[in-house]
Amino acid sequence: MAEVDFEKLVRAQYRALVKLATERGADKDDLALIKKAFKVASDAHKDVRRKSGEPYITHPLAVAKIVSHEIGLGPQSIAAALMHDVIEDSEYTHEDLDHLFGANVAYIVEGLTKIQGIFDMQTSMQSENFRKLLVSISDDVRVVLIKMADRLHNMRTLNSMSHAKQLKIASETLYIFAPLAHRMGLYSFKQEFEDLSLKYLEPEVYQELQDKMAEAEELDGGYLERFSHSLEDLLHSEGFYFSMKRRTKGVYSIRRKMQNQNVPFEEVYDKYAVRIILESSANREKAEIWRVYSLITAIYRPNPRRLRDWVTTPKANGYESLHITVMGPEGHWIEIQIRSKRMDDQAERGYAAHWRYKEDGSGSAALDSWIERIRDVVEGQTDNAVEFVDNFKLQLFSDEIFVFTPQGKMVTLPKRATPLDFAFEIHTDLGMKTLGAKVNGQLVSLGHPLQNGDQIQIISSDTQLPQDAWLDWVATPKAKSKLRAYFRDRLRLHESEGKDKLTRLLKRANLELNQSTTQRMLNFYALRTPKELYLKFGKGELDSDRLRDFLREDSGGFYQYILRRFRPKPKEGGVKDVSSTANMVLFGPDEVVLEYELAPCCRPIQGDAIFGFIEESGIEVHRTDCRHAVKLQGQFAERVIKSVWNQSTRLGFNAVLRFSGIDSKGLILKVTKVISSDMQIDIRAFHIDGSEGVFQGTVSVHVADRSHLSDLVQRLKSVKGVERVEREISNR
Repeated sequence: MAEVDFEKLVRAQYRALVKLATERGADKDDLALIKKAFKVASDAHKDVRRKSGEPYITHPLAVAKIVSHEIGLGPQSIAAALMHDVIEDSEYTHEDLDHLFGANVAYIVEGLTKIQGIFDMQTSMQSENFRKLLVSISDDVRVVLIKMADRLHNMRTLNSMSHAKQLKIASETLYIFAPLAHRMGLYSFKQEFEDLSLKYLEPEVYQELQDKMAEAEELDGGYLERFSHSLEDLLHSEGFYFSMKRRTKGVYSIRRKMQNQNVPFEEVYDKYAVRIILESSANREKAEIWRVYSLITAIYRPNPRRLRDWVTTPKANGYESLHITVMGPEGHWIEIQIRSKRMDDQAERGYAAHWRYKEDGSGSAALDSWIERIRDVVEGQTDNAVEFVDNFKLQLFSDEIFVFTPQGKMVTLPKRATPLDFAFEIHTDLGMKTLGAKVNGQLVSLGHPLQNGDQIQIISSDTQLPQDAWLDWVATPKAKSKLRAYFRDRLRLHESEGKDKLTRLLKRANLELNQSTTQRMLNFYALRTPKELYLKFGKGELDSDRLRDFLREDSGGFYQYILRRFRPKPKEGGVKDVSSTANMVLFGPDEVVLEYELAPCCRPIQGDAIFGFIEESGIEVHRTDCRHAVKLQGQFAERVIKSVWNQSTRLGFNAVLRFSGIDSKGLILKVTKVISSDMQIDIRAFHIDGSEGVFQGTVSVHVADRSHLSDLVQRLKSVKGVERVEREISNR
């Protein structure tokens, strides 16, 4: 019976997909293409189930629906989405798909197959894999758009996966897919990627903010409704044709603002925005947007510092909109976004909007410009995978500024760009020979941050050569990649000399410089690549004395090396030097005692969910909700070691609480009584400040574990006058 139900489900999903394609203008031939792709995908995934128990074909159908409805791509992309796992999971080949569907569809499916391994659960995201991802963008944007739809559906159905896979996929999504969606203008994808990642990485935080948002919407709903009606009446009276939407800020964005500005939820004032979408012709849209702006600001006072004009100067990804913040009735600041229907369509779908009605590979000036920048990143690729990914993310996330040449030509650069970036943007040779720069007629340093509207003149010299410090002064991937390529060429001699030197030293120890020895040395010295190892020997940073350290420890096997290196050392007489806190955390699959430090950035205490991270100096134990956790687990998975609290050991921890509220007589006595007398907890330090009837303070206490600390927090919150109590996390 269940199988029959699944068959009905699949048929219903397929009919819904066909309906969407028809509504978007698909003709008879287009529908035939989609039907044929569905049959091939059904055959390829026959009898295969997802973790949820559903037939696997429901996943390609869902991805195709996202591609059609939420991104707005055409029939070729829908067909490719239906078959995105066919080559990977069945006997169908590229040649088969080329014969059945033509070169375009087969090319997209092959592109999706090539980048599939980048995000395999068993591999780390390395430089070469990201190069493949970027090449696929520069060859055909649709490959990455469909991959993003695939990841979005996987995130929406992540609850059926194991906890370990949930954490890895969510970290990976937050690390690369959210910024990629941002840069491509897919803002709804970005918000959903971020919110779903937070849901699995920090479920308690996510649920708390979700609940607060629901309460806030219930309280503010009536007010926003009245304000929206007043805007509608105003615009209708002036003869405008328009629609209106209300945008709600994502949970992750709210959390980030709370952290960055150190404010509570209640002090995040842009949780909502009202969006006005004008029905305007292309030659009238800008004039009508500014007319609407004038009408609104004549009634409601605007905040000039919050004006964002992306109508006059669109973002590099083509985003156009006018954002204003006005003081509405009852003293509330409200953001209003004004745009045309054409602008809204592009804002919803970003670069994908260029592919909506035709699939001949044509793009736009903005799209072509971005793809050209990506090619610069690919061509100047660094061997360091982390730097490569970080450079790419910099390009994905950065806001733009607009500067000018001495002749008045406008150049778009990321925020925080410098005169050196400008020089490389004009021409690589000019960047390499830069001697100095003038900004608005004044001589400035090469690392001077440029501002919107600056006019830059570069002073160059044929005798000038790039300096090591330049890498700290540039922000664009192009400048970074060209400089790194130059420095790599300069360091090749050091690498060659270092390899020869290491070969000779190992030969004396009867060891050969082969792949196995090299990998063990990389693990021992906490290095990433053989080139880095050779370079350090070539420059003298590693020498024969440091090599002897490796030879004493070496016996192969990274886990065994970790056990040898970090087990507590025996004292004289054979007694192990185990401190009073050494066995509070156990490591690895065998849950052994190793030397470690509790990370100062998140200060874990017993009861917190934790993981170990192997540094060159030792093991650091972090909380899983540490602000560094996503990067450490997503980027350096091979250096993460399983960690658990030793339940038989409860020695206690120091924790710092921050509290605030309404000042009153005897408040300090009440607080200290709760801590010392009622809960019998030692106070290590206490500080409090008060002015104008309010107070804030901190108290350092010694608690048994997280549960003990939570009980103390609840008891302090019950003290009259105390409004907020929260655990303080280090900012280091």
